[in-house]
Amino acid sequence: MKKMKRLGLVALLILFIGFITACDETDDASAKKSDSNNQTSGELEGSVVIDGSGTVYPLMARVAEEYMVAEQENVSVEVGRSGTSAGFQKFLVENGTDFNDASREIKEEELATATDLGIEVQELKVALDGLTFVIHPDNNWASEMTEEELISIFHAEGNISNWSDINPDWPSEKINTYGPNENHGTYEFFYENILEKADLVDDVDLQQEYSTLVTLISQDKNAIGFFGFGYYVNNKDSLQAVQVDFGDGPVEPSLDTIAEDGAYANFTRPVFTYLNMNAAKEKPQVLDYAIYLVENVNAFAGETGFAPLPDEEINEYLETLEKLK
Repeated sequence: MKKMKRLGLVALLILFIGFITACDETDDASAKKSDSNNQTSGELEGSVVIDGSGTVYPLMARVAEEYMVAEQENVSVEVGRSGTSAGFQKFLVENGTDFNDASREIKEEELATATDLGIEVQELKVALDGLTFVIHPDNNWASEMTEEELISIFHAEGNISNWSDINPDWPSEKINTYGPNENHGTYEFFYENILEKADLVDDVDLQQEYSTLVTLISQDKNAIGFFGFGYYVNNKDSLQAVQVDFGDGPVEPSLDTIAEDGAYANFTRPVFTYLNMNAAKEKPQVLDYAIYLVENVNAFAGETGFAPLPDEEINEYLETLEKLK
């Protein structure tokens, strides 16, 4: 009888140990699953590679900086500024960049290249920019001009050489024209949308670096150049923006006037980033950054010289990206 009791106690002990072991295994599995979920939706690592528009660069760099500090400290977001067209050449290749910033829409031939390579491209409008014409701060005669006068200065057949050709009361000094070169979407926007593909004046000085343009114009009293509003905002101490008369009086480019239906609409354009959807599907950090960008870009637009987007556009992009999770 005692022997049977001992056997019963042993059996109970074995059952109890088995129960405890099973619980531990369940807890371990739950912990591993939790860690896996955190890796997917919380703690990420790896890199996100972005290149393209110099105009969009300050905005994207600011968003990337905040993302790495406040959102994903183990993800490296690299932002370049080779120019819109040069950036697309890095984007539309095998193992290319994850995003390409652009100050113009993607071209049909670029989309064809993406199709040939099997790259699914998602356009994301990130802000609104105002094409801004800038002059030397000591220029006290040309601070206000009509849209037609500005175009004629850069138009090869505009018959404008000196300031006095615009207004006889202005100096009889040669106008020196400046702008970004053909690598930049800003040049393409100006050439295609403002000049309507007419030739620029032969002696226009086109530069790759916007900082170089700022320096050249700030040192030349007879200079006039063009680039995105953000580069003017960040250099107000050395440049002066031309107020443009579109027919109802001079309009100063500002965050209040830059809008597709606003007072500065004729010189307003959307700016973009293009997402490689293949990369977003394969690399969690790329999708996570894309969602963060769309959710937060309006918060950083104003401080980098851009007008924000309507909420309905933001929500449409978010809906598209959330489906990839």
